[in-house]
Amino acid sequence: LVMGLSKYKFGELLELTNENNSDGKYGENDAIGVNVDKIILPMRGKISEKDFSKFHLVPPGHFAYNPRGSRKLGIGFNDTDRTFIITFNDNVFRIKPSAKNILLDTYLFMYLSRKEWDRYAEFISWGSSTEVFDWTYFCDEEISLPPIDIQRKYVAVYNAMLANQQSYERGLEDLKLTCDAYIEELRRNIPSVAIGKYLIPSDERNTLNLSADSVRGLSVSKDMIETKANMNGVSVSNYKIVPPRYIAYVSDTSRRGDKMSLGFNRTKETFLVSSISTVFKTDTRYLLPEFLMLYICRDEFDRYARFHSWGSARETFDWDEMCDVRIPIPAIEIQQDIVNIYEAYLTHKEINEKLKTQIKDLCPILIKGSIEEAQG
Repeated sequence: LVMGLSKYKFGELLELTNENNSDGKYGENDAIGVNVDKIILPMRGKISEKDFSKFHLVPPGHFAYNPRGSRKLGIGFNDTDRTFIITFNDNVFRIKPSAKNILLDTYLFMYLSRKEWDRYAEFISWGSSTEVFDWTYFCDEEISLPPIDIQRKYVAVYNAMLANQQSYERGLEDLKLTCDAYIEELRRNIPSVAIGKYLIPSDERNTLNLSADSVRGLSVSKDMIETKANMNGVSVSNYKIVPPRYIAYVSDTSRRGDKMSLGFNRTKETFLVSSISTVFKTDTRYLLPEFLMLYICRDEFDRYARFHSWGSARETFDWDEMCDVRIPIPAIEIQQDIVNIYEAYLTHKEINEKLKTQIKDLCPILIKGSIEEAQG
């Protein structure tokens, strides 16, 4: 014991479980993954044909982590009352029953969510093509813990902020449901028409001499994102410009998990996208681009685009197919009302993401505060 802090090796406090879903009780709807943001999320891709009996159980109060990675460690904590399953390549562990009076699970999660821990885990990971943070390395590392009462105090602060964010998120989903309800009502009450006569294609290249800083990628989550391509030495003179309120999409649908990569320029800036992208705007007298985005961001549209994609080596959803898409188009005033609700949803969504970031950034502050308090 040194000035109120007790030093332990993780191996004294934690135990690996890795219990298989051998009886097949849990299936596709229970499969999860963990990411570098320390979040448990539904497993993506085609997983229905996987052998779930080999997956590891993640019961309530258990942690899961992906030992393979670089720069950041994918970790998640199951703070629900539900059991999940995760691929057998990932490890599942818990605090030993005998250590429950030494270490709180939420305090441990706060500790492992810090950037300092990511940097340290990267430093002690080993491998050639893939670096691995092995369980034995994990167990051999040390942690200095304040008394359990001090842990509870700082965990309470964390939980209060988390409850506030989750309450805000529930209101966010109510907004989304309201918007979806409007869309469904339109589909029932207004005949659908082909959108082609309201679309205006654009093939304008980088005549504005925009730099590579203006290049954006198009994601399957329907966002314009910072490009992941290495733009060093790449000429962007032939890139297509995407002015405000223009839409861009990648016609190739065969290698993107049955989803279409597209984005809408919601900003007042002009961006650049690859010359392989299709760029267009709408005739705003009849069809607002924001209203159209409500439809083409839906899972139903991804399925439609995939079904109507054609080709041999690669399948594409070409411009003619886009023009043939049929949606109900109400009066422009009604479109604007629905768009206003959706934009309120997007604004609240951005605030919610900032709240999540604040909570994550709070973890190292709380851990530091608890340690300093223990040291007196």
